[in-house]
Amino acid sequence: MKQKLFLIGAIALVLFSCVTKEEPAKKLTFLRTSGQYMVNETNDTILLRGIGLGNWLLPEGYMWHFGEAGDRPRKIEKIVEDLTSPEFSQNFWKEFRKNFITEADIKRIKELGFNSVRPALNARVFMTEGDTAVFIEENFALLDSLVEWCEKHQLYVILDMHGAPGGQTGQNIDDSPNNEPELFMNPIFEHRLTRLWMKLVERYKDNPVVAGYDLLNEPLPENTGAAEKYKHLLVPMYKRLTEQIRTIDQKHMIILEGYNWSNNWSEFTEVFDDNVVHQFHYYCWSNPDNLNDISYFLQERERLGTPVWVGETGERNPVIYFGTTQYFEYNNIGWSFWPWKKINNRQVLYSVKEPEGYDKIVEYSRGGEKPSKELAEKVFTQLLENIKIENCDFLEHISQSILRQVPARIYAVNYGHEGAGFSYWANDTINAEYYRKNEPVKTALLPADTTKRWQNQDIAIVLNAAEGTLYHVFSTHDFDGLVTLKVKANQPNSAFSFAVNGTVNQFSVADTTWTELKVESAKFRTGKNTLKTEVSEGSVSFLHFDVEKK
Repeated sequence: MKQKLFLIGAIALVLFSCVTKEEPAKKLTFLRTSGQYMVNETNDTILLRGIGLGNWLLPEGYMWHFGEAGDRPRKIEKIVEDLTSPEFSQNFWKEFRKNFITEADIKRIKELGFNSVRPALNARVFMTEGDTAVFIEENFALLDSLVEWCEKHQLYVILDMHGAPGGQTGQNIDDSPNNEPELFMNPIFEHRLTRLWMKLVERYKDNPVVAGYDLLNEPLPENTGAAEKYKHLLVPMYKRLTEQIRTIDQKHMIILEGYNWSNNWSEFTEVFDDNVVHQFHYYCWSNPDNLNDISYFLQERERLGTPVWVGETGERNPVIYFGTTQYFEYNNIGWSFWPWKKINNRQVLYSVKEPEGYDKIVEYSRGGEKPSKELAEKVFTQLLENIKIENCDFLEHISQSILRQVPARIYAVNYGHEGAGFSYWANDTINAEYYRKNEPVKTALLPADTTKRWQNQDIAIVLNAAEGTLYHVFSTHDFDGLVTLKVKANQPNSAFSFAVNGTVNQFSVADTTWTELKVESAKFRTGKNTLKTEVSEGSVSFLHFDVEKK
């Protein structure tokens, strides 16, 4: 018996020593669809948590704060050339593409906890326009480098055709030359799109780091009339592209977006390939914040029997970021945050500092006075340095909210999605007025700070006796924490408990204005952690919980 126990202990010791040693990362394998899941070659389910590499190969005017004269890549390029010279402009864009996304960016994306990137491609970067379109070979090397870095740092790549030849939207986002979705109006553009996709597929057909081919980004908006005119052409075009791709590549996933900014799937009447993912985009731009319902896409997933992925989400605030990724993952939906970097912006993970004098460039894009050549060249030269990741501002709270990691601020409206009796306890069944309108946890809108432009209103939850909420957050390490609760009593002599990983702290609260209460000692562990509120007497409003290291 002693020998058996010794043997078991020895085996356990060996196993423990194995897992505590740093092992080389496993190579990425091809992803494929299996029913509603994405799986790798060993049949492990993979949930893609990604970063959209926007503004790199397809600069967008809003990310530069430009007006209509600089609202898309070709117009931004014209501004640079008009203010400098053709020679300066040509060198600027070469250096911009070299500096905006580097191996340091990819390494950092991995370090933060993401597992994929979605580069937005502009066809015009890879092939010329005009009567005799030819490939621009040197720019394919940019993608080759990206894929090599991602292989080294274990990130998947989703190739996103953001700006197709001729334009698939007729809007600024796809670098449309004539504000028309000419991809669907002239067969020459579909021919060029097919040529470009086949060039990319030939290049990466045997590379498992490339997870899939996103054939068209956000085609055919409804508000311009483009969808009504051309939506019947979308799925047939997808079929033709897929058939061409399958002649040389049977391994990679094909990713299909609906019309009207990706989100109308009514044209998907059949699944015409056995390795297809359907994609939607998710932005919550209501004021006050609202966590938009995704039941339409869940129903469509059941109908189609394929995985669903959110190719873009973001462009808002930490409340929404935490709420959306939690919502997606509970429903087995991966996502990609849009985008990685912007110029002077607090909604992204890395903010590019504006060079001195940049405001003069912005004013010019909006019809203002033309700055001097000397100033413009100085500004654009400095911008090439500022876009390097080491010179950008890292917004840690954005990363924490996207990945739901502590230390961070957790907003009380972002309790879990497991439903009544699991993520919340509510005495009545009337759905909330704000934010999560399909749940009965009561919400209250706080006054907005009218001194701040675009200031969104805070939303609290209101819990009465015998009501509560449950939260899940994650940590990359064990730590001793301090939790500060922002609360107020709605009735005199109210009381509640707040638990961290099962350790309960009792509070009485009589103040009917917002006050802060502290959990002085809270143990957080590596991985998943649970927070729980429960009101025992009266009524209490909760706004947020700030978790700090002690």
